[in-house]
Amino acid sequence: MKKNIFLTGAPSSGKTTVIKKVIARLPCPANGFYTQEEKKDDRRIGFLMKTLDGRQGWLAHQDITSDFHIRRYGVSIENIETLAVPSIAPVGNQIIILDEIGKMECFSLKFRTAAISALDSDNIVIGTITLGRDDFILSIKVRKDIEIHEVTPKSRNTLPDFILQVISNLGLNG
Repeated sequence: MKKNIFLTGAPSSGKTTVIKKVIARLPCPANGFYTQEEKKDDRRIGFLMKTLDGRQGWLAHQDITSDFHIRRYGVSIENIETLAVPSIAPVGNQIIILDEIGKMECFSLKFRTAAISALDSDNIVIGTITLGRDDFILSIKVRKDIEIHEVTPKSRNTLPDFILQVISNLGLNG
C-alpha cells in the first residue's frame, strides 16, 4: 500500500474540495496547506494558500508584481516559502496535506525541495498535483511510493472515504 495519495484532474474538478472534506474528517493530527480560489464580482482575482494552523496569504493574485506569472496572476514566491514550505515539513507521525504541486508552487526551489522531503519522510502525504508535465512534476508522478487518482464528477464524492480508508489501513486512527 502506498503512503502518498495524490489527486489530479482538470481545473475546477473538485480536487481541493476533496482535500477539504478529508481534512474535516481526519482521525489524527495533520499539517500542511491547501489553496483556494478567490473571486470578486464572480471573477477570479487570485489564489489563497491556507495552512492547517490558520495562517494564510496569496499564492498568486492579479495585483501581485512578480518575476513569476501564470496568465494574469503574479506568483508570491515569498508566501510560498514562508507559508507553504514550513507547513509541509514532517512533524512526528502527522499527515501532511500538500495542495498542490503545481506550476505556481514549483517556481520555488525551496518548495520543490520541501515537497521531496515530505514525500521521502515516513509521514502519509495527501495532496494534489497538476495535470502538467514539466520535469519536476513528472518526476513526482513516476515515484514508486505515490498513488494518483483523477477527480471526476463521478469520483469526487467517493474519494474522501477512499482516502480516509487508506489512512485507516496504514494504521493512523488517532
